[in-house]
Amino acid sequence: MISVDGLAVEFGGTTLFKDISFVVNDKDRIALMGKNGAGKSTLLKIIAGVQVPTRGKISAPKEAIIAYLPQHLMAENHRTVFEEASQAFSQSLDLQLELDELNNQLGTRTDYESEEYYAIIEKVSDLSEKLYSQGDINFDAEVEKILLGLGFVRSDFNRPTSDFSGGWRMRLELAKILLKNPDLILLDEPTNHLDIESVQWLEEFLISSAKAVMLISHDRAFVDRITTRTIEVTMGRIYDYKVNYSKYLELRKERREQQQKAFAEQQKFIAETQVFIDRFKGTYSKTLQVQSRVKMLEKLEILEVDEIDTSHLRLRFPSSPRSGTYPVMTEELSKSYGEHLVLSNASFSILRGEKVAFVGKNGEGKSTMIKAIMGEIPFEGKLTLGHNTMIGYFAQNEASLLNENLSVFQTIDDVAKGDIRTKIKDILGAFMFGGEEWEKKVKILSGGERTRLAMIKLLLEPVNLLILDEPTNHLDMRTKDILKQALMDFDGTLILVSHDRDFLDGLVSKVFEFGNKKVLEHFEGIREFLERKKMEHLRELEIKTKK
Repeated sequence: MISVDGLAVEFGGTTLFKDISFVVNDKDRIALMGKNGAGKSTLLKIIAGVQVPTRGKISAPKEAIIAYLPQHLMAENHRTVFEEASQAFSQSLDLQLELDELNNQLGTRTDYESEEYYAIIEKVSDLSEKLYSQGDINFDAEVEKILLGLGFVRSDFNRPTSDFSGGWRMRLELAKILLKNPDLILLDEPTNHLDIESVQWLEEFLISSAKAVMLISHDRAFVDRITTRTIEVTMGRIYDYKVNYSKYLELRKERREQQQKAFAEQQKFIAETQVFIDRFKGTYSKTLQVQSRVKMLEKLEILEVDEIDTSHLRLRFPSSPRSGTYPVMTEELSKSYGEHLVLSNASFSILRGEKVAFVGKNGEGKSTMIKAIMGEIPFEGKLTLGHNTMIGYFAQNEASLLNENLSVFQTIDDVAKGDIRTKIKDILGAFMFGGEEWEKKVKILSGGERTRLAMIKLLLEPVNLLILDEPTNHLDMRTKDILKQALMDFDGTLILVSHDRDFLDGLVSKVFEFGNKKVLEHFEGIREFLERKKMEHLRELEIKTKK
């Protein structure tokens, strides 16, 4: 059991949260919810021991292991993938080496009655008990199982970590955490760098093997499946619900309706009281009553309504210029990097107005195909863009391309055309830029804020082919709902690269599966695709078992 007692965080005259207390029990799987900036990541860091609160404390049993996956990447080093993952067992391996050395000493020493000899025996007993309590672990087998589950292949095991992108190094950090078998796993956006199959594997692992989990994630399907408890951080306090995310949304809506009702009644009372004060403040016979009411208003604690919900706001973006019938057509497109063949004879076409998903494990050619469509790389075969195709591309580094000297409002005002200009403030609000944020310069925005701003900018530009590469990584669930509805209303053609099943569900009507150097076209939505793929995997498993 790990307890959080009276936690408070204050900085720069601002209180992030105050007097937060709760207990994490064994087998708890907790989702941390709240808008960006509410303090979710800060809370995880404090529990992990990497940040110190202003007040309060974290209490845990002496032997408890708390493992934390932050959003930043591990440093590069010269270890191989397998060696880096095996660092999870470094403590156990060190114990075994020390135990072996002490046993060697006992085998060579003859001072059986000395204090030093008895001290060694006592140390051996202590170390043996510690190792025994950890169980009989086949370290190599465990490392292999976790690495394969997270998408690595055996040929990766002996490659240096420096060969891998930041996303793959993040997976390696996650592998080390899972291998430690910690009492509490803290995960901050764990699915951002995972493909759909790896996310599904992680789900199964956390449900079946983890002791306790607390996570921040904007992947609704992942959160709904994993968690059984939801802690919302809002306006400096928490609300603790013993339910999963979907049920929490219902209870949260009820809570907010009650708050709004109580707030309205209090405002009515204040207004009526003020009318009485203003009317009789000069009347001698009413002096005591007026003073009493003035004091009452001064002491009155004003009720608050939790963060404004803008999810009902439906944004309609400008109509897209009409493109040719087939904005994208490929014929026997192949691409190699040196001797490494990524795509072989890929042929497909995308019809005007279609919304499609590119899915598949990382490294199977999704990004390569996008680069080919964008004209950024040479390739063999043929790729044709339809007449008048105007591409809008959202890359994962899109936020870094914004003009840092413009304000938030200027960034959007510069690209908005026509009637949409009258709704700029509504659009900014929907994407979590409140009135006080409008004049902020881009250069002082966080990475997540820049990503949201870049997304708004792209959606307002006159394009008819949108290509979005992992657009939801830094968006909270309310904002994702806004974006999803906007994309459903978008009358152009849409290509989405995403691991977010909930976001893709109902949005795309066709799935292009990248794998084994091929591109397979599936005329179905993401839900049907995943359900069918799961059946295929089960049949393949049965065949292998029979062999």
